Amino acid sequence: MAEWIEMTADPAHVKRERERARELRASQWWKNEIAKGRCHYCGKIVGRENLTMDHVIPVARGGTSVKSNCVPCCKDCNNAKKAKTPAEMILEKLFGEGG
Repeated sequence: MAEWIEMTADPAHVKRERERARELRASQWWKNEIAKGRCHYCGKIVGRENLTMDHVIPVARGGTSVKSNCVPCCKDCNNAKKAKTPAEMILEKLFGEGG
């Protein structure tokens, strides 16, 4: 039995969700979210110009570009998160990099 199953993202899904994310970034809701200037993950106030949109469940892992899945994120947290799911982030915090 294989321990790891390689799954690749559907290119059509990724393209569609990235377009939705562009539309969401232009919305008043998103402008209000980044106006707070706070990173969703670390809670630091970094200013609106230092925030990007992050998908809690990454698009490459099946996530969608909807309000409930998109959060403001600072560059440091975005780089640390990469394409991890919330569960993987918790496990990494508990058990370290090697799991």
